[in-house]
Amino acid sequence: QVRLVESGGGLVQPGGSLRLSCAASGIIFSSNTMGWYRQVPGKQRELVGKITGGGSTRYADSVKGRFTISRDTAKKTMYLQMNSLKPEDTAVYYCGADPTGSLWSAPRYWGQGTQVTVSS
Repeated sequence: QVRLVESGGGLVQPGGSLRLSCAASGIIFSSNTMGWYRQVPGKQRELVGKITGGGSTRYADSVKGRFTISRDTAKKTMYLQMNSLKPEDTAVYYCGADPTGSLWSAPRYWGQGTQVTVSS
C-alpha cells in the first residue's frame, strides 16, 4: 500500500521560512519522481517543483530562487525548503509520486496535504 505523509506546514510571517517533509512508503522511492504541488480553494492544483531519482529538478517560475526540493533516499523522504515566503504562497501543499520517473508527467500517488499559511 502506497502512503505519502506530509508534515511541517503551519503559520509563518511574510519573509519567513518553512520546511515541509514527505515520507513515502509502499513505493520504490529511488525510481519515483517526487513532487510538491499546492492548491487554494477554487483553483486547480499547481506544480511547485519536482525531483527525479537522479536529482534533476523542475520548479514553477513563481518559486524559483526561493524554494528548494531535496530528497533522502535512505529515509524515503522528500523535502521542500521554502524561504522568503509570501502571502500568495498560502495553500495546501501536496506531495506526489510518479513511478514513470519523468519530470513532465503527473503523479500517480498523492498525500493528504499540509496547510501553509503566510500571514502577519
